[in-house]
Amino acid sequence: MKCIRWYSETSPYFGRVFFIYIREEGVVSMYKKVDAGKSFVSMEDEVRDLWQEKEIVEKNYKLNQDGEVFTFFDGPPTANGKPHVGHVLTRVIKDLIPRYKVMKGYKVLRKAGWDTHGLPVELEIEKKLGIDGKEGIEEYGVENFINECKESVFKYTSMWKEMSEKIGFWVDMEDPYITYKNDYIESEWWALTVHVVEQGFPPMKWLRATRMSKTAQPSPSSRWQEQRTSTSSPGQPPHGHCLPMRLWQ
Repeated sequence: MKCIRWYSETSPYFGRVFFIYIREEGVVSMYKKVDAGKSFVSMEDEVRDLWQEKEIVEKNYKLNQDGEVFTFFDGPPTANGKPHVGHVLTRVIKDLIPRYKVMKGYKVLRKAGWDTHGLPVELEIEKKLGIDGKEGIEEYGVENFINECKESVFKYTSMWKEMSEKIGFWVDMEDPYITYKNDYIESEWWALTVHVVEQGFPPMKWLRATRMSKTAQPSPSSRWQEQRTSTSSPGQPPHGHCLPMRLWQ
């Protein structure tokens, strides 16, 4: 004989949830019986479709609006590279913290990001264009080369979004921070100025054309004062002026 009863409660993730108890042969379960004919993939798709239909992720973002703010900025992956199993592992672990903080009453800001700087991007474009090194880039045109780099960095973003959705990694990809944007670059220089240089630590000169083995060379901290063009005061981000370094801006 089978006896069925149900009750409901409010979940911070799913809103109103209905739990069904099935009593059969003296065993009580709060879960519906799993259809053995379904694959794990199809069941995961059903859950993902439910989240999208009910806007579960968006509702979770809006929880605890009056709570203490907890900010989570995703350590940005390089978007011109494909996600792999290592990214799955780290994203599953990282997702635990924001979810836990929501359950503790915090207003959690989850912000995605894209790492768009670095040699991997530039080397990929050099390979694509059949050029090598500083001279080849200048002959091709620095501005043209930069534009090629900017276009390439978002090559696999759709794969990243699909992977993140499949593993239930909840992060805002609609408004990500992008490291080649001027506001991000200027914020980095502001942080470097306030927290490194003005505390007496000497900066490092970085020339991309010298390759990674020769990029970092110490410079006297006095040289920073000679080269700095920012007019910002401590405690304030810069306003449109940075060090004369080769950056995508």
